[in-house]
Amino acid sequence: MLRARIISTGSYLPESVVTNHDLEKIVDTTDEWVMERTGISERRIADASQAASDLAFEAAQRALKKAHLKAKDIDLIIVATCTPDMAFPSTACVLQDRLSAKSAAAFDVNAACSGFIYGLHLANALIKTEAHKRILLVGAEVLSRVTDWQDRATCVLFGDGAGAVIIEGTRDRRGVISTHIHSDGSLGDLIMLPGGGSRIPCSREMIIKKLQFIKMKGNETFKVAVRTLEELAVRTMEENGLDPSQLSLLIPHQANLRIIQATAKRLNLSEDKIFINIEKYGNTSAASIPIALDEAIQARKVKEGDNILLEAFGGGLTWASALLKW
Repeated sequence: MLRARIISTGSYLPESVVTNHDLEKIVDTTDEWVMERTGISERRIADASQAASDLAFEAAQRALKKAHLKAKDIDLIIVATCTPDMAFPSTACVLQDRLSAKSAAAFDVNAACSGFIYGLHLANALIKTEAHKRILLVGAEVLSRVTDWQDRATCVLFGDGAGAVIIEGTRDRRGVISTHIHSDGSLGDLIMLPGGGSRIPCSREMIIKKLQFIKMKGNETFKVAVRTLEELAVRTMEENGLDPSQLSLLIPHQANLRIIQATAKRLNLSEDKIFINIEKYGNTSAASIPIALDEAIQARKVKEGDNILLEAFGGGLTWASALLKW
């Protein structure tokens, strides 16, 4: 049986670092308050000249280099992002041009923070059906451009970054075991960016009302995320006939440390079985899981034969999981 397998990873974080102490100077917050409620200490912010495709390009280049591949070896590019360079062309097409990946089709996926796993779900299906041979999947976000830096409830949460993986088929037992994607549009107003689309197009009124920035109902979102991710993690393991004790590593979306800890508790996982880097980068939406996966590999926390669970929750509402045999 043909399976999709991640053969290489890469990530890129902008150089500029904004700490909680930096935010204390512009909004009414404290380092202690942010750390206690989110686990975030600092975040990376893209340079004014950098767009999502620029971050994606750097991460993709690193993944290609590790795999000893050229861009011409890729036949499909998927970019998961909710902060694209522009409405169209897609960020994936911009990236294709930057890479000179002449043989690759390209498109974007927008499932907010769940975007990377949604993209992995698609890539898995396309590899298994042999519609594509080798896929570059990138999560890239420049959330600093849609963050209201005067809103203390949201400006402490988000950061910029990109992570990339290269996926191809394999006939051994390694690779993607299963993917699971879900959504509930009735709860879409919990996390949204209302302005700039066809519903509320760009206008003076839109800017005055700050509708070009992320709006979030934090407490309600937290409650739904905890419950949903706990249930998703348990169900993913059960559907694959695995006990949580057989899980080698949980790589969650890095949104809130308390949410991550709640899921780990439900699975009865020790700290050494959870990869967390939220304190350094904050919530980088669709980029957070591929960045964390790349760092986990670099830290030698991933080895052949490991069962790895990826899970995410984001705007839409969307939530998703993927179980991998490394």
